[in-house]
Amino acid sequence: MTHPPTVFIDADACPVTRDALTVARARKVPAVLVANATQNLSRYADRPGVEYVQVSGGRDAADFAIIEQLAEGDVVVTGDIGLAAMVLGRGARAISPRGRVFSTVTIDMELAVRHAEQRHRRAGGRTRGPAPFEDEDREHFQSSLARLLDEGDR
Repeated sequence: MTHPPTVFIDADACPVTRDALTVARARKVPAVLVANATQNLSRYADRPGVEYVQVSGGRDAADFAIIEQLAEGDVVVTGDIGLAAMVLGRGARAISPRGRVFSTVTIDMELAVRHAEQRHRRAGGRTRGPAPFEDEDREHFQSSLARLLDEGDR
């Protein structure tokens, strides 16, 4: 890797924004928050090493804004499997708000499951939503992100 990694945060409804910024700052890694115009990202403007990008309200506008700036080795915080797949395709890394690191080995299967669930819901079926976000999820995220950034230093 030729440059230090940047942490990009898909900040639309991200429950671990502050945690990601804390981990990035502790490792002196720049962070970029990307969200649509309905999010108040300016509240993070005074934090050193933090930039923010507000995008139009288009459906995947934040995703494409992240991909546009992404470099190999960067880390993206997202719960969006589609964005995670694009990130992995660019040689970057992706981590969910619950601390699960997305993998090139399993991403195609995850996309297929997502597609099947969407078709099921469109046909009137029901699927279970995610489990409630717990403190353990936050702790797992923090340690997983720290590990990813530390690996990037090698």
